[in-house]
Amino acid sequence: CTGRGQTRNMADNTTAIELATEKPARPAPKRFVRNQVPQHILDDPDLCAALTVLPSNYSFEVHKTVWRLRQAKVRSLALQFPEGLLLYATALSDIFQTFAGVQDVVILADVTYGACCVDDYTAASLGCDFLVHYGHSCLVPVDVTGVPCLYVFVDIGFDVRHLCECVRHNFPAGSDLALAGTIQFASAVQEVRGLLATDFPSLEVPQSKPLSPGEVLGCTAPVLREQRDAIVFVADGRFHLEAIMIANPTIPAYRYDPYQRVLTREEYAHGEMRAVRRQMVERGAAARSFGIVLGTLGRQGNPAILDHLERRMVAAGKTHTVFLISEMNPAKMALLKGADAFVQIACPRLSIDWGEDFTKPVLTPYEAEVALGHAVPWWEQEGAAPGEENTPYPMDYYAKDGGPWTSSYIKTKPKRTPGEKAARRRDAPPVTISVAATVTAS
Repeated sequence: CTGRGQTRNMADNTTAIELATEKPARPAPKRFVRNQVPQHILDDPDLCAALTVLPSNYSFEVHKTVWRLRQAKVRSLALQFPEGLLLYATALSDIFQTFAGVQDVVILADVTYGACCVDDYTAASLGCDFLVHYGHSCLVPVDVTGVPCLYVFVDIGFDVRHLCECVRHNFPAGSDLALAGTIQFASAVQEVRGLLATDFPSLEVPQSKPLSPGEVLGCTAPVLREQRDAIVFVADGRFHLEAIMIANPTIPAYRYDPYQRVLTREEYAHGEMRAVRRQMVERGAAARSFGIVLGTLGRQGNPAILDHLERRMVAAGKTHTVFLISEMNPAKMALLKGADAFVQIACPRLSIDWGEDFTKPVLTPYEAEVALGHAVPWWEQEGAAPGEENTPYPMDYYAKDGGPWTSSYIKTKPKRTPGEKAARRRDAPPVTISVAATVTAS
């Protein structure tokens, strides 16, 4: 027989030696299914009967949750919902007490706008040893939260074939389309992509990592790599759709409402929004004193961004005060005196959507970078088409590859020179928050 790298020439009975240029292929990795829900939980007739009180097209992942709670031996459980799902809170509470051995259930009733509002701090302060957060993706990793946390997206099923027919009826075959939506419809988006593949082979489901493919947040949306004929967005409201419209101002947007079964053309005042935000940034650039608002609604306020902005303020010679506010609005901000401008670390859309209602400029962290001279203004950058309304205003607040103003706990690691120390991990929040210099009250 021949050894490795040898071949036998049977014609002349000689042996040729071949130099191996590639490493031998590694064996396929073994696949393990961890924490698979036991069959006796999936087949429990009493549990299955209890689930009939919940809508059949809403995936609350109850079997999985029961298994996780049993594994963790949870005694005190916190449940957190967006307002649209809060009506199912008591039913789920009863199920977990009956089938998971949970003694106490705390329903967190504070408003929940997104996964940025995951309130592990309140859950821990109330003595809960586990938190289940419904309706949003896991922006704050489970190894960062103060108590063990489970995210349930609550996937919602609907008649995807009707959506496909709407697309075929309104767009010529072969059109270059992009398809996206909110996290509740992420699986439906993938199914529709497959169903439309023949008629629309170039259909794109964009992704802004670490979000799921096709998922869009109100503050984070992908920039499409190529110009598309249209964006088709699956959602029952406009808030998330507006994010991908801001990120792609030249592409027509359509929204499919799976409840009303209607496809509508949507518009956005790109020029007006950018003009207002430019005015606020220019006023902020002239400010001598700032108020920095750290949002305390769940984890909206990221201490890493606060640290970064405080260093920027000190370097620029700006005095500043840090304010802790749960929910920011124009009336509340009008009560804060002594600052020429504000920067809010909560939700960028608060500044974008309410910009003209504030008496003082209220900038996003990105806009603060522009005002302080650390980022190129969007109005000076080349857009996808002529005009300031088409300039690239970033919607990357939780994007992995976003700028230093982003709140992503998962950041693309920059290349380091030999011997350079790594920066502090953004997913290792400090234990204490240092509140720095104050401004003089007027």
